[in-house]
Amino acid sequence: MKFNVHMLNGAQTSAMGFPAWEFALGGADIERQLRLADELGFWKVTVPEHFAIPKAHIELSGDHYAHPTTSLGFCAGVTRSLKLASVITILPLQHPLVQAKMWATLDWLSGGRAEIVAAVGWLDAEYEWLGLPFSERGAMFDEYVPAMIELWTKDLASFEGRYVNFHDVGARPKPVQKCIPLWFGGDAKPVLRRVARWGAGWSPFMTPPDKIPEQLDWIRSQPDYHGGPIDVMYSTFMLRFGKDEDTVHAIREAPESAPLTDAQKLIDQLGHLAGLGVTESDIARPPHRDFEEYLDWLRWLAADIMPHFR
Repeated sequence: MKFNVHMLNGAQTSAMGFPAWEFALGGADIERQLRLADELGFWKVTVPEHFAIPKAHIELSGDHYAHPTTSLGFCAGVTRSLKLASVITILPLQHPLVQAKMWATLDWLSGGRAEIVAAVGWLDAEYEWLGLPFSERGAMFDEYVPAMIELWTKDLASFEGRYVNFHDVGARPKPVQKCIPLWFGGDAKPVLRRVARWGAGWSPFMTPPDKIPEQLDWIRSQPDYHGGPIDVMYSTFMLRFGKDEDTVHAIREAPESAPLTDAQKLIDQLGHLAGLGVTESDIARPPHRDFEEYLDWLRWLAADIMPHFR
């Protein structure tokens, strides 16, 4: 199993329980976090995405979201090994010509470290403000992905669809990885079909961990399954969500699933997830008094937890 970190202060949401000290961090502090994570052997840094939040959602969701590809460019510049991933890219919000260019450039400049975790998103207001049809986001998504692959892999790219049309397009630089690894986030059948067709990995949201093997079997049973390996990223924070999918209620009513600070219990928990097919995790953070205590926690994970999964 490999271990990921979120870029600190990439988002500020009450639902995720981020501490107040994190909101004061700036670029120099985030550079310290990333350099340390890189040195300690963490696998990937992730950044979420929202462009704007309506007033009605700000109390729970917050309105501070760093732009992922911009942020990951910064992350690339201060690290040497960390993979650079969005969690998640709301793919239909930007045309595939734009998406493909941003991600190809990031991959090229970082020496082949970019990864996209893409989904359709849930916030209809963002689609409305950008002049896009929220009800058609799934159909748009299913054109955007192959259009981006075409742009990354062909010297002269062409694509013809309902939402995307271009012919004999030159688009360089190309990604170092040729085709940037595509992950898909969510639990619905259309998401799992995308994983089967194009996915390097799957990031479940509300799928209970014990259901992951069943879902992986379903993915591999699809007629257009690409036949390659499928990685799975599961955050132990998701263990704090209740079955009713009511985020705030579930976290308050599930103290038994609070972040683990006992090394053996955490090793056992992660071992169980690994046995279910989970290949990557970011570990739920216990309360930290300040930034320095958080950095010490990263050192503890690297010394006492990560060696058991190499």
